[in-house]
Amino acid sequence: MKLEGKSQVLRIYIGSQDKYKHQPTYEFLVLEAKRKGLAGASVFRGVLSYGANSVIHSAKILALSADLPIVVEIIDKKEKIFEFINHLDNIFTGQNFGGMVTTFEVDVIVYQPHEKGKEGK
Repeated sequence: MKLEGKSQVLRIYIGSQDKYKHQPTYEFLVLEAKRKGLAGASVFRGVLSYGANSVIHSAKILALSADLPIVVEIIDKKEKIFEFINHLDNIFTGQNFGGMVTTFEVDVIVYQPHEKGKEGK
């Protein structure tokens, strides 16, 4: 797949303990993005956050929260991202977790796979 120029980033903010169909939600989202053929997805774990409920989630050893913030970031062309967002509606509706979904436009400069046989060198 070739991806360059104007593209869209989708960011999904959730908790590390959120589950969808007995699977971590972040894992489900990445696998679903791959299944739908989106260009790429990454998951980032945060160390401190709060959201709509104003509850602090922290990675500090003595903190009460084990539900750390997670950001799933997916990138592709705008049309494909918004198709995926429509699909997300089913995932978030009626679930026992919160979150936030945002998008913004970016300029993709380089998007290329590893050359075969050169990984890790």
